[in-house]
Amino acid sequence: MTKSSKPEAAHFAAGIAPALLDAARARFDAEGVAPRAIVAWLGHNGWEMLAALPECERRGAVLMPLNWRLAAPELARLLRHAGAGHLMHGPGLEDAAAALRAQVTLTPGPAEGVAPGDLLLVYTSGTTGEPKGALHTVPGMLANRAAAIDAQGFDQRTRVLAVLPLFHVGGLCIQTLPVLAAGGALKLHARFDPAAWFDDVAAWRPTTSLLVPAVMRALIEHPRWRSADLSSLQFVNSGSQIVPRALIEAFHARGVPVAQVYGSTETGPVSIVLRPGEALGHVGHAGRPAQGVEVRLAADGEVLVRAPNLLRAYHRGREPAFDAEGFFHTGDLAVRHADGCYEIVGRSKELIISGGENIHPAEIEQLVAERPEVADCAVVGLPDARWGEVPVLAIVLRAGCTLDHDALQALFDARLARFKHPRQVSVVAELPRTALGKVQRPLLAERLARSARSA
Repeated sequence: MTKSSKPEAAHFAAGIAPALLDAARARFDAEGVAPRAIVAWLGHNGWEMLAALPECERRGAVLMPLNWRLAAPELARLLRHAGAGHLMHGPGLEDAAAALRAQVTLTPGPAEGVAPGDLLLVYTSGTTGEPKGALHTVPGMLANRAAAIDAQGFDQRTRVLAVLPLFHVGGLCIQTLPVLAAGGALKLHARFDPAAWFDDVAAWRPTTSLLVPAVMRALIEHPRWRSADLSSLQFVNSGSQIVPRALIEAFHARGVPVAQVYGSTETGPVSIVLRPGEALGHVGHAGRPAQGVEVRLAADGEVLVRAPNLLRAYHRGREPAFDAEGFFHTGDLAVRHADGCYEIVGRSKELIISGGENIHPAEIEQLVAERPEVADCAVVGLPDARWGEVPVLAIVLRAGCTLDHDALQALFDARLARFKHPRQVSVVAELPRTALGKVQRPLLAERLARSARSA
């Protein structure tokens, strides 16, 4: 075995086998990766990608993880926007990488807009609108890693079962990189599979796992949920969106606290944290500011964040990332409770204004999720000549169930103001979602509007 390529020079080499670091160095040497070059990575979860991050750090290059679920034209658009100089791939994606290379001319060398110290470039969207790539620096990622370790109490005894995609900052930066730095153990699943998760919870005995709501729902609805031995799990963590209370309570009923991390691609993402010790007593809350993070609520309730783990800038972006005081405007709306805990109530862009009244979709969705026949649901606003816009509800039913319209209406009558009642309820086969399970609300609204016009 050759001597490792100075892993001590890279902060993010912690916990990665020297042989993997050597292989990454050889691969980067063969590609001729230079300082400030952007290295795009197309791959399922794997140690090869984790080894590429410290090699980028060592060389002063930038790693750009790609969402392998996007179509080749979508990925090509992101590569062009970024000015990527290299495209590397993991096992099983050789054909996808070849198809991508056929569409893009890569330009090795320093990329325009990349500064010394930049390490990670993650795009917030690859399907609609202008691409927005968040550039994160080495110091910022170290601050985020420290905040994540502090929030979750990671140490050498921690065992993380990682199933979320590493091409998102959530999958990469909430538990994966922190547990390696803390000296704990990490097991990666290439892709999430509920049966494989149950297998490893039984055999490998993790102490925690990061799960988004769509993954939580898949586990709860799996035949093994009721009988699975979950005793090794000291807690699970969740986030990326508002987590339905029904999902949280299902885990709590099995004795597993659900902690939370609130943040976004731009914020590192560890901004507000619900620590495991507070999870059982604060169901549905996002928690308190993470280590080193300052949180402020604007007059309209928007969450503003100032912290060392924020993005440096939007890559080749035309808009500033921060206001004059250095706060990042998240676009999320929250309330702060008397005990200092924050609760996220929705997105400002998702806010429905009907007849001058504000309606938060999450408030309706949390209520509808209580119905036993409902597997999934989402509320969006549609234009209305009289009220400006009105809330409409899409419901995915559990297998073999029918919607009890009378019971649903009774629930609305008892718990919701009249102006918040959905004007249309549609049963759909599924909700359009992103790779992390977030509802693609513009696409859902378009589908519901088309359905209403054809009715």
